[in-house]
Amino acid sequence: MLVATTNDMPGYRVTAVIGMVRGITVRSRSVVGNLGGAIQSIFGGNLSIYTELAEHAREEAYQLMVEHARAAGADAVLAMRYDANEIMDGITEVLAYGTAVKVERV
Repeated sequence: MLVATTNDMPGYRVTAVIGMVRGITVRSRSVVGNLGGAIQSIFGGNLSIYTELAEHAREEAYQLMVEHARAAGADAVLAMRYDANEIMDGITEVLAYGTAVKVERV
């Protein structure tokens, strides 16, 4: 599956627009993760526990979006974006979305 954040894909021509596809995941921080993050925050710098959680959430949302595009018959996803919202304290929704298209090489 080709995925791009741009509105077109050099070397390819869009032959059909299938529509919007998305992948969504909702994640929470564990008690252990919060404790580890709190300890890391005392020393400053990158909070690797939270970075890892964010990366896993984005990867899961991305893979779900790709699955949605494949199921719709797409060859590619254009204008792919991420969005995240805190649903409640400690619970975050991560969304990956874009436009599913059929493409051919030019």
